[in-house]
Amino acid sequence: MKCITHDIEVSNRHFDRRIKALEKQAKILIDRHPQLQAPIARIISVKGIAFRSAIQVYGELCVLPKDMTARQWVAHAGLDPRHFESGAFQGKTRISKAGNKYLRAALYMPAFNAILHQANVKAFYTRLVGKGKKEMQATVAVMRKLLHAIHGMLKSDTDFEGRKFFALEA
Repeated sequence: MKCITHDIEVSNRHFDRRIKALEKQAKILIDRHPQLQAPIARIISVKGIAFRSAIQVYGELCVLPKDMTARQWVAHAGLDPRHFESGAFQGKTRISKAGNKYLRAALYMPAFNAILHQANVKAFYTRLVGKGKKEMQATVAVMRKLLHAIHGMLKSDTDFEGRKFFALEA
């Protein structure tokens, strides 16, 4: 048992070193190409999204056609709501999950962190939970809305503005 635990720890350390090396290479690549610097900086302007998450999100988005709408991005990510019915299972709405699982995964922790660190995002999340949504449903709604915000930020070449995400009540 001890040898298996040791082997797993060695593998984890190796993967951690490889991830850091790949992040370093990504940083070098981004620093060399101004057309990559601006979108990454825009995405990082959201409190809760750091460099690692920004490169994951942008890596999934940069390959999409430039004329896609925010709603198409949401559908591509599989974050669009779908109505499910089957036999006795009536009237449930879930996310489609038909899209890019890597983009969904890349948005999860940034959404969670934005809920903790960005007042407007937290207010949006709190309002949804207050209206009876489950915490995971509200988090997915934040992911969806963050994707809309990122779309707008990249199209208009502007940084994140919390008041555009959700207006705080006075």
